[in-house]
Amino acid sequence: MLLRTEEVAQTVQYAMGTVMSHKIHGMYAEDCLATVLREIDRLENHLSRFLPESEVSRINRSAGINNEKIGSETFEFLTRAVECSRLCQGSYDVTIGPLVDLWKIGKQNFIQPEDALIKQAAALVNYHDLILDPIEMTAGLKNSGQSIDLGGIGKGIAGDKILEIYQAFGIRSAYSNLGGNVVTLGSKPDGSPWHVGIQHPRHENRLIGSVEVSDRSVVTSGDYRRFTIDQNENRWHHILNPFTGYPTDSDLISVTIVSPSSTTADVLSTILFITGMYQGIQIMKSFPETEAILMDAEEQVFVTSGLKEIFQPDAGIQVKTIEI
Repeated sequence: MLLRTEEVAQTVQYAMGTVMSHKIHGMYAEDCLATVLREIDRLENHLSRFLPESEVSRINRSAGINNEKIGSETFEFLTRAVECSRLCQGSYDVTIGPLVDLWKIGKQNFIQPEDALIKQAAALVNYHDLILDPIEMTAGLKNSGQSIDLGGIGKGIAGDKILEIYQAFGIRSAYSNLGGNVVTLGSKPDGSPWHVGIQHPRHENRLIGSVEVSDRSVVTSGDYRRFTIDQNENRWHHILNPFTGYPTDSDLISVTIVSPSSTTADVLSTILFITGMYQGIQIMKSFPETEAILMDAEEQVFVTSGLKEIFQPDAGIQVKTIEI
């Protein structure tokens, strides 16, 4: 009888508006990788507001008109997004689509719209207006012009689905980077933890440091990934505050969340970046086993106590420990 030996499978793909990379160790690694790639495409086809046939796009087109029948999986994702919006009282808002469109987030050059237009778009952002009916399995938006955008949670959802696939194939060591959303299963094949570097938001070729993880997701939000600087030296970045309609201006410039759940890490990194340190730490108390690495506007780094032994700061980086 021919015994199957361990495989290593890796690739790079472009999906969900970003470059993703995957590396899988174990028997059936090639089959597992192929399944992961198909799953990411499937999720994007369901959830992307930029694909006209997606379920999210159907809901957005029907805003203020009628509710749309959707699959149980999309219903589950939207329910989770609304729960997160409610938990942070709208600092993250799943209906932020009108502002994303107005600022042309995702385009190569986005510029500040007129104040009146920002105010008009911000008035449409309200997660309470996303109506989910678990009996009829429908979703709808109350008002014309409203739209869902899963940009703050979608890659996290994909990360957790990828972990499920790894486990279904019996994989014990794997790493995926979904455009800054890192997912790890187990440790490296030699038993050592994965090292995830965290980009310094003000120095392109420098790290804040790195964190050692196994069976954890690591997600960073910052004002350095997609931004433009206008003639007045104002930095306009892509993380919008649902209340003001403008790019967020809190006391934080980089937020990294480490959690067993990729979805939790994704949405919390956005929430903390918007709310700032104090309110964000209070929100984190609702998420056990979740830790954070934060840099404020003075470039001071704060690390929650659960990461104290596994975070290695870069040379010259001073770190303060905070308790949750």
